[in-house]
Amino acid sequence: MAEGKFVSYLRVSTARQGRSGLGLEAQRKAVEDYLNGGNWQLVKQFVEVESGKKADRPQLEKAFQLCRLLGAKLVIAKLDRLSRDAHFLLGLEKAGVDFVAADMPQANRLTIGIMAVMAEHERRMISERTKAALAAAKRRGVKLGGDRGARLTAKQRALGRAALQAKAHARAADLAPTIKELQAAGYESLRAIAAGLEERGIPAARGGKWSAVQVARLLEMTGSPFTGASAAAG
Repeated sequence: MAEGKFVSYLRVSTARQGRSGLGLEAQRKAVEDYLNGGNWQLVKQFVEVESGKKADRPQLEKAFQLCRLLGAKLVIAKLDRLSRDAHFLLGLEKAGVDFVAADMPQANRLTIGIMAVMAEHERRMISERTKAALAAAKRRGVKLGGDRGARLTAKQRALGRAALQAKAHARAADLAPTIKELQAAGYESLRAIAAGLEERGIPAARGGKWSAVQVARLLEMTGSPFTGASAAAG
């Protein structure tokens, strides 16, 4: 049973299909049938006229962006509406968006899950090798346990910080258009922008409500201009 927020993505391959609606109504019906029942909200629907062989699709990128902002799930009518390219489907993990296909709800596990299966296999192999090595060391009389001296290097710590910063900047880029819309609509102070984000159902980075401080940091990352008066009002 469907629950939560969903963003719908429909695609047809030709301009003629797009103008006539051929194929789109069937896709809408499939999405509606999947969402039928449960506690769900269809936030927005994106329609694109593009070949499945092309990965560059603006409407799909907008759908991804909205899903990330709202924590919503992308819903499509058929798996081939995204792409016939398996590599592109695996790229959904990089997009940071969960998705479901109405004609194959388990596809999320069958595609994105492939990577998890491989990672689990590797972890299992590492675990088995580690257990074998520890058993051999114990037979040799080596005392196990205690501090084995494992420490993060400065390079590893730097890479960890860089990854967190990259994630923060990626979210800031997703939010930049919304921030500009709010400012253009008269949301000038930091508190007003925070309230505007709340009104649109966009959660803060760690969940919960937006604060003026969080908005200030976001504006700094996005480069969105704001006056000293606006800052003070926040």
